[in-house]
Amino acid sequence: MIRVLLADDHAIVRAGLKEILAETGDITVAGEAASGQEVLALIRGDDYDVAVLDMSMPGRSGIELIRQVKDEKPKLRILVLTMHSEQQYAVRALKAGASGYLTKESAPDQLVAAIRRIAAGGAFVSPETAEQLALDVNRAPGGPPHTLLSDREYQVFELIVNGKSVSDIARQLTLSVKTISTHKTRILQKMGVASQAELVRYALEHKLLGESGC
Repeated sequence: MIRVLLADDHAIVRAGLKEILAETGDITVAGEAASGQEVLALIRGDDYDVAVLDMSMPGRSGIELIRQVKDEKPKLRILVLTMHSEQQYAVRALKAGASGYLTKESAPDQLVAAIRRIAAGGAFVSPETAEQLALDVNRAPGGPPHTLLSDREYQVFELIVNGKSVSDIARQLTLSVKTISTHKTRILQKMGVASQAELVRYALEHKLLGESGC
């Protein structure tokens, strides 16, 4: 039996996923979490085969949560299941330690197949993401500017282009306004743009706009 930890801050989403997995016969939801803190508490107290993580939950989440989970439980396999498009986070999530990436628009049978493959030691990504990973391995300097951003910078970048103010971002990430302002300055420099409006235009052109908060 494949033991799954299901993490999503929406109870109705967890209920729907549990219903899908209950029909498989070989996958059981052995734990549920609605926040990053709950995920960490559960993995410290029990063993799971696969953690199915949403990218956007209260508290620690997204890339940071993936890294911390892998630090604490290196053998725990992670499947990201999120509303964020693959262009936004798939490659970063996989580099952080995830073994698979699915959007919530995926069919139920894809979720089941992904969990089984990941539990067996494999990976589950779209052909487009696999190609992007292969390109990144041999990428020469000069790739898309947003790929030059650190994980934290990319997190701030996404919040900025989704209309969050510096003070809003500071509160959400529990950082100082000065720290966020420094990140914003570095982002503008790395992206080669002079204003927030240009960042938004870039995000639109590269299909990087989406839900913020990860």
